Amino acid sequence: MACGLPPDLQLIVVGTGLPESIIAAACSRSGQRVLHVDSRNYYGGNWASFSFSGLLSWLKEFQEKSNRGEERAAWRDLLLETEEAIALNQKDETIQHVEVFCYASQEPEEEVEEAGALQKNPVYDVPPDSADAQGPPPPSEESHPSPETESREAAPGADAGSEPENARGEERPPEDGSSGDAPPDPEENRPKRTPITYSQIVREGRRFNIDLVSKLLYSRGPLIDLLIKSNVSRYAEFKNVTRILTFRDGRVEQVPCSRADVFNSKQLTMIEKRMLMKFLTFCLDYEQHPEEYQAYEGCTFSEYLKTQKLTPNLQHFILHSIAMTSETATPTLEGLRATKNFLQCLGRYGNTPFLFPLYGQGEIPQCFCRMCAVFGGIYCLRHSVQCLVVDKESGKCKAVIDHFGQRINSNYFIVEDSYLPEKSCSPVQYGQISRAVLITDGSVMKAESDQQISILMVPPEEAGNPAVRVVELCSSTMTCMKGTHLVHLTCTASGTAREDLEPVVQKLFRPYNETEPGNEEVDKPGVLWALYFNMRDSSGIARDSYPDLPSNVYVCSGPSGALGSDHAVKQAESLFQHLFPNEEFCPPPPNPEDIVFDGAGSQPEDPGFGQASTAESETPEGGPGPEGSQGPEGEGGRLPEE
Repeated sequence: MACGLPPDLQLIVVGTGLPESIIAAACSRSGQRVLHVDSRNYYGGNWASFSFSGLLSWLKEFQEKSNRGEERAAWRDLLLETEEAIALNQKDETIQHVEVFCYASQEPEEEVEEAGALQKNPVYDVPPDSADAQGPPPPSEESHPSPETESREAAPGADAGSEPENARGEERPPEDGSSGDAPPDPEENRPKRTPITYSQIVREGRRFNIDLVSKLLYSRGPLIDLLIKSNVSRYAEFKNVTRILTFRDGRVEQVPCSRADVFNSKQLTMIEKRMLMKFLTFCLDYEQHPEEYQAYEGCTFSEYLKTQKLTPNLQHFILHSIAMTSETATPTLEGLRATKNFLQCLGRYGNTPFLFPLYGQGEIPQCFCRMCAVFGGIYCLRHSVQCLVVDKESGKCKAVIDHFGQRINSNYFIVEDSYLPEKSCSPVQYGQISRAVLITDGSVMKAESDQQISILMVPPEEAGNPAVRVVELCSSTMTCMKGTHLVHLTCTASGTAREDLEPVVQKLFRPYNETEPGNEEVDKPGVLWALYFNMRDSSGIARDSYPDLPSNVYVCSGPSGALGSDHAVKQAESLFQHLFPNEEFCPPPPNPEDIVFDGAGSQPEDPGFGQASTAESETPEGGPGPEGSQGPEGEGGRLPEE
């Protein structure tokens, strides 16, 4: 069965991760004919988000080590004598050392359906002509078979102006930011917790949106700037991270970072408050005072802090929770830059520098896929590319052959590195990220409201080991069911993920076999379910590390271990400018009133993004107010158009 794709295009993108999706959107926006394919049955690759049942299905596929796509055509017979082929990898080998543990009580008498989130029938979606599109056309509901589809009645093609909570059938959290649970019994010292069973987690699996990679968005970072500039931000809503925590002397503490937090903090003495404010003020314009740091450029940032008459308490806060840098490996200048970046991001949308997208990080690649589809990009999931066809004389790639045996010609090809053949990858030394995902029955630091989004840095016990970043999400982020928290742990791998991260889990959470009242650990939250895995980090690999690839085949890397997504955005922009140096990267969409239509009676229509972003443009309904407002806090909101 042939899929009937166009035989000639200008760009073919293989893989739907964040950098590939940004490039596809930018090229489609500039008028290029784009085909965007993925052999997986969900968007995002290693940037994806899954419902709980979808994650179980994803784990099952990795355990079975099944191919991403079956070879259905003898593509070698389709080559000409003047051509040769580079076969693409049909197995995803970027995930290793997967271990799953369930600690919630299980009820064997109850029948629980765990699978079924992943559809098995191939889907090909070719967006309708833009002249017929009233909003972002596809990826359409039928063409969005990602695991989270079951939990959302509307797919990526849903009207951008609609409220995501209504479209997806999710309940909006209460306006007061609480979980909606009954207040605790005043006679009790702490609220009674009803044990959550594994059956409950599975039944409420659609409430979960579990990210493969844990990221936050800096409020003044390249990704936020790109979302606002292109108006893609209309497709997503965000919440402000409410707390920055640190782990010190066996306790979790909240870190004061804004001016108000510093002066209201009970953790700091008045002298420490003045010292901290003086140092942070210097960091904001440290470039203007080179005499203050030039003598320490050869030292680590940790050593530099010790020379600044800061107490050990302040050194710990600045190093681990503001700059979020390594104690032994971060140079002074890099630490100063990180501190300045943190401070510049404060106050734009809330009291911390970070935003989190509702429904998980997997929303962001899909937002750019929608933009690409609006401007004519063609999407096919479960569509396997068998090989790249290379002209022997010129050495350039001229076409791909898919699993239906269709030959599709193109000028340029962008490939996610997990699809590269083993021959190309074998000499490359990739990094590794250790990841853990926990479903817990409480927060690592209790507060009046259980609807807190927190980031916590746990310093290493031994010098030279990596710090562990912990991001804790509450149910109002639409990533977990009420009464639970979703916790992501990330660090640079030195062993398997479980070896690297389980010691931190044991520090922060209740021992699995000690849950009786009266135990000194009972105030710690308990782990209900845990997943450990290692993910390949190819962000530091240069293009010339793959010398056997044709010159018009470009490689995109997977997620890095960094907190932000700066590398993906910069990689996408760099590739776009290399391919089309005379085109603007993701310009604002046209104003419908400025579009000129041929023929009488034609009506201007919104291409799915509303009005172009201008300095005078109004904030989208339901979104945050002007810069410095608290928009993404509370129920979540859209970014303002700037």
